[in-house]
Amino acid sequence: MTKNIFLLLFSALVFVQCAKKNADMASSKTQSPNTTGLFRNTAPAAAPARPINIGAYSSFDLDNGLKVIVVENHRLPIVSYQLSLLNSTVKEGDLSGYSSLAGDLLTKGTSTRTKAQIDEEVDFLGASLSASSSGMFASSLKKHSSKLLDLMSDVLYNPAFPKSEFDKQKSLTISNLQAGKAEPNFIAGNIRRVVNYTTDHPYGDITSEKTLNNISIDNLKDYYTKYFIPNNAYLIVVGDITPDEAKLQVQKYFSQWKKGTVPTQNFATPTPPNGNRVIIGHKDGAKQSLITISYPVDLKPSDKDILAGTAMNSVLGGGIFSGRLMQNLREKKGYTYGAVSSLSSNELIGNFNASANVGTNVTDSALVEFIKEMKGMKTNPPTMETLQLVKNSLTGSFGRSLESPQTIANFARNIYKNNLPKDYYDTYLKRVDALTLADLDKAVDRFIRPEGANIIIVGNKDEIAEKLMPFDADGEIEYYDAFGYKIELKKDAIPNGLTGANIIEDYLSSIGGKSQIAKVKSMVSKGEMALGGQKITLTTKVNQPSQASIVMSMNGMNVSEQVINGDVAKVSQMGNGQTIKKGQEGFDDFQEMTVLFPQVNYLQADYKVELKGTEEVDGSPCYKLVVTKPNGNTITEFYDIKTKYLMRSVSNRKMGPNEVTQITTYGDYKVIDGVTFPFKTVIEGMMPMPLSVITSEVKINVPMTTADFKVE
Repeated sequence: MTKNIFLLLFSALVFVQCAKKNADMASSKTQSPNTTGLFRNTAPAAAPARPINIGAYSSFDLDNGLKVIVVENHRLPIVSYQLSLLNSTVKEGDLSGYSSLAGDLLTKGTSTRTKAQIDEEVDFLGASLSASSSGMFASSLKKHSSKLLDLMSDVLYNPAFPKSEFDKQKSLTISNLQAGKAEPNFIAGNIRRVVNYTTDHPYGDITSEKTLNNISIDNLKDYYTKYFIPNNAYLIVVGDITPDEAKLQVQKYFSQWKKGTVPTQNFATPTPPNGNRVIIGHKDGAKQSLITISYPVDLKPSDKDILAGTAMNSVLGGGIFSGRLMQNLREKKGYTYGAVSSLSSNELIGNFNASANVGTNVTDSALVEFIKEMKGMKTNPPTMETLQLVKNSLTGSFGRSLESPQTIANFARNIYKNNLPKDYYDTYLKRVDALTLADLDKAVDRFIRPEGANIIIVGNKDEIAEKLMPFDADGEIEYYDAFGYKIELKKDAIPNGLTGANIIEDYLSSIGGKSQIAKVKSMVSKGEMALGGQKITLTTKVNQPSQASIVMSMNGMNVSEQVINGDVAKVSQMGNGQTIKKGQEGFDDFQEMTVLFPQVNYLQADYKVELKGTEEVDGSPCYKLVVTKPNGNTITEFYDIKTKYLMRSVSNRKMGPNEVTQITTYGDYKVIDGVTFPFKTVIEGMMPMPLSVITSEVKINVPMTTADFKVE
């Protein structure tokens, strides 16, 4: 029944104006005009790199240790103030997420202003003010800058961390995590951090509902007290202001900020694996696999090889469409819309990443090509012509970045923070121009590890695990959940002789038994869910064997409706209706609406029920079944080993030209007239966020007539 809520949900989402369109990736090829003349056949030689001046900036220190950088830009009467902390990422462990919450709450109230008052003052000034765990940012017209700094310094000195805002922000964060856990990029990101850095390193910290529930307001205050101190910060002032004016403002509003002792932390340096290590983040029903090849690299911002590494990666996959990965996996093989790589520096430890979304059926083939291209950086090194194209790209990007005065300020900050030579950016173009093929070859040797990487695949393990076995150095694939926790698959959890049919029989018995279920001829249920900030009411009616309807309403008005009456069905969305008759595409979905207990049908001869093993669903061990219907469609279902209840179902359905994986989780089972029904249903995959339907009422064997199921 829940899969038929699909169209209704999309209609409602459009109705409350919450839908966001995801643009399909597209590319176009352009051809050079057919020109003649010798001068057209040979690219002009590159001119020598010219010396540049990235722009003037001023800097000074306050007595309390605050470092200040000022960049003048008088084109617009605007001034911005960016306060940045200097400490490295803090190891949070079981309290992961508390520094982010601390930063989020800074602007949510002070000892002298409520959140509403802060917001009102910011709006009145036409300004912006934000905060995070790493600092603050404020901007306004120059004429309002003093008032803005008065507000900014109050937030900096006197945060109140109100409990109501703490609870609200924590709840919002948990909700966002729940929405993210179905997203392949979210899953891959968490796993990548854990396997690259380990949980002993701050970069391996993963925020989850569990860690968030461990956090108290005292933890937030502790972070603020330890790290929001002037000798741990830079203040960057950019805009329509002179250095003298900036100095007067900074002394007035920041000189009373009390200095402190910055905590120090030491961590073991993460290292890449000795051989390739395959890790699967399982996603039931996935039709695609997200491949991520990743490992830590010892690359800091001051490293002498950083430019060579950047240029080398541009050849491999950093140049987007010109990169070898894109040219192979997209243009040649057609496995993906995009295959890219990155080489990142960091003050503690850098990393290499290469990734692509590919079809499940070509996961292993795509991985072969990834490794081939990584090896090819050594066996088939770039040519001088390619290097020159990369140099041109780096030079162009650098030149464009200088258009922003904020860039100049950030350059100055980087010089201070990373102990770079003072002319580091002034000589950037010369150093780019001086790059040689030997430099790139050295970077390949140092940074590319085709046989010593963490190969993370987010996808359907049942379809890909066996094919990925040859890529793992020790032949033992590892499995992790969406939050980076390792999963130990139990291979011996199934009793001898147990079949899928046995599990279905047990389920039917657990919800009342087949004889009791057979007495249910009709049902009416009502439920509610939140969608786009609005409360949506969902009313379902079923009158077996051939009538059913699902109506979604908001504020007493029907938003969308699906109804079937015998051989004809209709879907209505915001006043627009479409009739579908038996035999037409999509009619089978409507027929499924009329079935209250589809598991009864699973026991028929034309259904195939396969027991695929055991998996945990929200911490509960479950039997996993794959059910093949007479029309060939499949659905994967999970039944709690202890309670026998259905805990989750996974199916695929069409959404226009695409196929969407829908995950439905069931809970809060209650008995109604001898039959057990789930009163909580969470649907994922159809929307950017999970949708939770809370059932308030279920009535069975309610008298109904044809008038309840009009199809006009």
